[in-house]
Amino acid sequence: MNGFLDLSYLKTGNARQKKAFVVLKQSQLFDHLKEFTPVLAGTIPIEVDTEESDLDVICEVKNFEKFRLQLLKLFPHNEIEEVMVNGERTIILNTVLADFKVEIFGQNIPVIQQNAYRHLLAEATVLKEKGDDFRNKVIELKKQGIKTETAFGILLNLKNPYQELLNYTKND
Repeated sequence: MNGFLDLSYLKTGNARQKKAFVVLKQSQLFDHLKEFTPVLAGTIPIEVDTEESDLDVICEVKNFEKFRLQLLKLFPHNEIEEVMVNGERTIILNTVLADFKVEIFGQNIPVIQQNAYRHLLAEATVLKEKGDDFRNKVIELKKQGIKTETAFGILLNLKNPYQELLNYTKND
């Protein structure tokens, strides 16, 4: 399941994944953020995205000031938010690259341990087990404005999908 750590899987994906690959490569975003171990999480890697879906780039940040300065260098006209997410200091920047909204999210947690990545693996596992009909139901719920984890929770009958989905994570 660690195939999500290298963007090359996008080159052979659906049209939107291929477009995301080109945009990320042309922008050199991952090259500029390489010291922060950027990983694409969210809905596009697992093909449950809608037209409104953004590119969620998660990063490991050991030095918040260095990360903030790098983001300001790359996106001088964008606002950087610093918030607490699940008790963790977090920096978030929202921007646009080509036709994609992009959210860059940094925490002092290795990316493979961040909830966004763990949810990605869990959702990929569920989709592999449940198939295309399940995937289409997730997409339909998302088109109604329902968040991804909530959509999975509805279809899997989970009371707390954000937490319970983590049980689907397999350590390959």
